[in-house]
Amino acid sequence: MREILSDLVAEQQQLDQFLQTLRVRQWALETAAAGWSVQDTVSHLAYTEAFAAEVLEQGAARIKTENITDIDEWTQRGVEQGRGRRHQEIIEWWRFGRADVVEALSRMQATDRVAWLHGEMSARSFASIRLMETWAHGLDVKMAILGRIEPLPEPPEDDEDPDPLADTARLRHIASLGQRTLPFAFEQAGEEFPESGIRVEVMGPLYAAWRFGPEDTDQVIKGMAGDWCRVVVQRQDAEDTGLQAVGEYAKRALQLARAY
Repeated sequence: MREILSDLVAEQQQLDQFLQTLRVRQWALETAAAGWSVQDTVSHLAYTEAFAAEVLEQGAARIKTENITDIDEWTQRGVEQGRGRRHQEIIEWWRFGRADVVEALSRMQATDRVAWLHGEMSARSFASIRLMETWAHGLDVKMAILGRIEPLPEPPEDDEDPDPLADTARLRHIASLGQRTLPFAFEQAGEEFPESGIRVEVMGPLYAAWRFGPEDTDQVIKGMAGDWCRVVVQRQDAEDTGLQAVGEYAKRALQLARAY
């Protein structure tokens, strides 16, 4: 758990530091999420982390009391709670929630089971989902401010002022999660997942080679990790990336991939 929690905290801190640079008017900028401003997005993160901390403490009973009948309606609850509040208050709300989540997960083994909205999962997967949520919504915020979805083609000369959208090694958790959730993506689309599975081979930062899935399958997705991760969090269409698919199921996977 130490590695994933360290990366989770680092991802949250990076977004937190970016938020500290925003001017007041920038909090009202619209994001790619229809109807959500930057402030709405951070409010959603704060609400979700606070709820996750309560679920880790109380178990599935807390999910039941939340009375979630529609996911879209539920995600809007945090947005509504954040409207009209001061920006720094929302950041503090998020900080307290995420700290409670990390503290609870730090007492668990990676294989311990955790209740969540779509059923139980391992504590490690739960931490990966929290990292994925932070990164994906962080993309929304940064895109609204910077006006682009991808990192700059060349890194800034000043290493002390990196591109806020630069891909990091932390994407490995999201890339792996994207491969592991492919059966779920096919199920949600009402389609059959191949018995042989689908393999994902991507290149991360500093030319790191990441491979996930069965080695003996003939269904393979290849490309850059940043592209794959943006596709699985539904921030970019596969056809707008350099991702390539070998095999009909792999080609379909690029259209259906979703980590949630």
